Amino acid sequence: MDFEQLLEAIAAAGVTLWTWNVDSDELTMDDAAFDLWGVPRSDSVTFEDLSAHIHPADRDRVRAAFAATRGIVGPYEIDFRIIIEEEIRWISARGKGDDAGIRDRVMSGIFIDVTGRKQAEEGHELLAGEMSHRVKNLLAIASGLTAITSRSTTTSVEMAKELTQRLSALGRAHDLIRPIPGHEGKAALLGDLLTVLLAPYDDLGAFSGRIRVSVPRMGVGEASATTLAMVVHELATNSLKYGALSAPTGTLDVACSSPDSEVIIVWTERGGPTVSPPVGAGGFGSKLVARSMTSQLGGSIDRQWQEEGVVVTIKMDRERLAT
Repeated sequence: MDFEQLLEAIAAAGVTLWTWNVDSDELTMDDAAFDLWGVPRSDSVTFEDLSAHIHPADRDRVRAAFAATRGIVGPYEIDFRIIIEEEIRWISARGKGDDAGIRDRVMSGIFIDVTGRKQAEEGHELLAGEMSHRVKNLLAIASGLTAITSRSTTTSVEMAKELTQRLSALGRAHDLIRPIPGHEGKAALLGDLLTVLLAPYDDLGAFSGRIRVSVPRMGVGEASATTLAMVVHELATNSLKYGALSAPTGTLDVACSSPDSEVIIVWTERGGPTVSPPVGAGGFGSKLVARSMTSQLGGSIDRQWQEEGVVVTIKMDRERLAT
């Protein structure tokens, strides 16, 4: 390979060249290196000139690393960030240390733009962190559901059935977690979420279509989707046991409005047995729902025990619902 071919190969690989005089602290770079650093071309540039472009969080580390190269025997490599106007790039500086082996007090090396690789690594780390966070949340929810179910059932068969239903509701909610065109939310559309969660109850009566969902198009965030699924499942379970869904001709209407910064869902049951308010503070499921609505959705849940059926009003903060 001749010299011209070598230069072409270097350019194709995105490699830029530099030399550093350890006595004068001057660097000589090729044109590609000047472009990479975003500095004007000149016969030489000092390390301090380049340092002005190094990310403040990396600057001291890079200075110390370059000073240490004079005592390193063999090759070295250091990755760091530089700032060009508003853009942040990742640079890998590579060379060979050991003063005893340098010629004319000059060390040589290369700069490579590794921004793409670093962004991919950061993406993988973010994904791993997100997955870890999601798994921990699911385990915490499963643990809480197990404790609640054990207190609200009397036999192992009842507990297994109810716990399976609760976990299945979570699974259906997580199946809907996906990006939505138009940036209306990060997980699912509210109408899709409610329809999927309530679909298993719609074929238990004497006629289909007894569950009606009417909501405007709006997005639900990932964290909110899980919380809202818990709330809907708790309401549906109670309705199946004691309310409209326990009767063959019972109906359920779920409607939604969004005045100002608030989202209001009204859950109306009709055609079931006569209902009355529970005695005492309510069960563990009701407490979990109330706590989740307040802490995670910035809202509230209110029940009106009317003779023809319960009416539940759920209020949520619109911004929190989308997160």
